[in-house]
Amino acid sequence: MGRALEIDALSARRLMGGMATEDLICERRGAAGFVVLNRPQALNAITPGMVDALEEALIAWANDDTIERVVICGAGERAFCAGGDIRLVHDLGKAGRFDEQRAFYAHEYRVNRMIARYAKPFVALLDGYVMGGGAGVSIHGSHRIASERMVFAMPEVGIGFFPDVGATAFLPRLPDAMGTYLGVTGARITTGDAIALGIAQAHVPSAHFGELKRALEGRGDTDAMIDAFACEPPPAKLLAHRQLIREAFAAGDVATMLQVLGKAVEVGDDFARQTLALLRAKSPTSIAIGLRQLTRSPLTIEEALRLEYRLVSRVCRWPDFYEGIRAVIIDKDQKPTWSPARLEDVDMSRVEAAFAPLPDDLVFAGED
Repeated sequence: MGRALEIDALSARRLMGGMATEDLICERRGAAGFVVLNRPQALNAITPGMVDALEEALIAWANDDTIERVVICGAGERAFCAGGDIRLVHDLGKAGRFDEQRAFYAHEYRVNRMIARYAKPFVALLDGYVMGGGAGVSIHGSHRIASERMVFAMPEVGIGFFPDVGATAFLPRLPDAMGTYLGVTGARITTGDAIALGIAQAHVPSAHFGELKRALEGRGDTDAMIDAFACEPPPAKLLAHRQLIREAFAAGDVATMLQVLGKAVEVGDDFARQTLALLRAKSPTSIAIGLRQLTRSPLTIEEALRLEYRLVSRVCRWPDFYEGIRAVIIDKDQKPTWSPARLEDVDMSRVEAAFAPLPDDLVFAGED
């Protein structure tokens, strides 16, 4: 479960009574261990320190028989978590500190895997934005509850990156190539579609999240606690386009994708037009990686994260990553200059090489 579930006695005592940091709050509430992502001014984006604190809390609570479940939520009303501290990763790369970059991702991925393999119920309360790194600390959990304000996306292709934090495990499992569509377009979906696709399992109105949290502090069956507040989700909209999405994205081929969408545009399909517009704004290299990545046979969480670690070790040295962050995060001009600029010009041999094993591939506890 990530690393061996051991913790020194002093740290264990501190966590059992409650731990607070500036950016993450971990505390016992009755029979539950509560984690609050506490950076509302930054849409609760995850920092390395938050990853450290989350790992420590999960280890302690896994070894505490009085803790029946873990509950994770975000502070404020705008976001559960809109991603990771991508500016930090950018700055490390610009300084040539690639080993530190890789160490950050290795640690984050091991915590993603810890959540996926956690032996106790892990309940994510998804209110507002759930994007990128926010998916990594929620989607792998056993229970995912969405409010009507949930907005889900894996937007990494828009910054010259690729869907990570275990996306190679969960996106390919969505029906009708929906996961590939989400991963290579960065499209946003709301609660109805998230539940229809299995990204979330139940809908609880945000007005009842406080009551649900209090219920989850008690002892008993986690499913029954959630069912007591669950209600009919909003309608799903994306499923109306499932045939076009399957035809365009299932093959994992750039030419097929463009051809299918282009033909649909010719007959007046507005969804196809919107999809092509999304694709044109993203890094062509990232789209090519995503198509190759997300049309594989479904992988285990360990296989997925290991593959993503290989990709991140290469992609974080490529120019599109820094250009995308400049355009979206730093200068915010939303006008990246991609290299190459067209999907048709992407060097597919370079893309394929990015998937090759590393001399120091990511390993997990129990494998080494």
